[in-house]
Amino acid sequence: MIRFNNDYSEICHERILKRFAEISDMQVCGYSEDEYCKKAADTIRKLIGREDAAVHFLVGGTQTNMTVISAALRPHQCALCADTGHINVHETGAVEMTGHKVMGIPHKNGKISGDDVRRVHAEHWADGSHEHIAQPKLVYISDSTELGTIYKRDELIDLYKACKECGMYLFLDGARLGYALASAENDLDIKTIAENTDVFYIGGTKCGAMFGEAVVILNDALKEDFRYMIKQKGGMLAKGWLLGVQFEELLKDGLYFRLAEHADRLALKIQKAVLEAGYELYAEGPTNQQFVIFPDSLIAKLSEKYVFEYQKRIDDSHSAVRICTSWATKEENVDMLINDIKNLKA
Repeated sequence: MIRFNNDYSEICHERILKRFAEISDMQVCGYSEDEYCKKAADTIRKLIGREDAAVHFLVGGTQTNMTVISAALRPHQCALCADTGHINVHETGAVEMTGHKVMGIPHKNGKISGDDVRRVHAEHWADGSHEHIAQPKLVYISDSTELGTIYKRDELIDLYKACKECGMYLFLDGARLGYALASAENDLDIKTIAENTDVFYIGGTKCGAMFGEAVVILNDALKEDFRYMIKQKGGMLAKGWLLGVQFEELLKDGLYFRLAEHADRLALKIQKAVLEAGYELYAEGPTNQQFVIFPDSLIAKLSEKYVFEYQKRIDDSHSAVRICTSWATKEENVDMLINDIKNLKA
């Protein structure tokens, strides 16, 4: 079977495996206090232009989201996100497990705006019973979003402005940040992200690393005792140096962004073929995640050879599926899929 259901089916980029082999018999101190993590953190600070940034390495996205959010919020506060947000629909209530409500709100193409934040904030404080309601304190967004769309520069700047006006934190989930920044439609750079968020992370698991996410904390109020929170939430990896090695390798010469660009290019090639074949998109995005609507009969035929992620039933005979390319997707497999989409009869 050829997998188009996610962007983490392959182990990792060969350069990472080679680097692991080169240092496999070295003795290294644990818990991300090693020279590799320090070098990777310095690389990230230089990349974003913020020497004051606190950089921490965790293993996976769900763990990162619950750790950051629980560290940022007081017991009576909650996180605000699009109702399609990963923390709202795809993390088994991980954030709620820490005692914090997730407040999902209507979105536009997977995104929320500064005006959405202003409205929710105003409605909360205008309610005479607001002390009986979880207080929105943190705004969670993903870039790219759960629908493969991206935040533009002006959108992020206005979101952060709204958060500051409302006394809220802005947290950007960057599990697929590489794919967003590499998109041909993107006008946002990582330095602007660092200037317009309180905390974000650079995702490795879904973009060439074996595993790992790099949390970047910009707001001083969120830096204190964060390592305590990592440990408490089970995120302090004994062999933390494995995380530093990977990010150092991915970021030192732009490999991370080249891998993401490869995936985006192939995904848009699929998108073009889908439209040319007369099918519709469930969500139109410029990144490695493509959401398409196919007849169920075609999905059944394609599923004999390919694996997709089921998304949603559209009507009695059509469903939406996610077709996802990765940093390692082979072009010949994409061409094979395109040929079958065009030639198999629904």
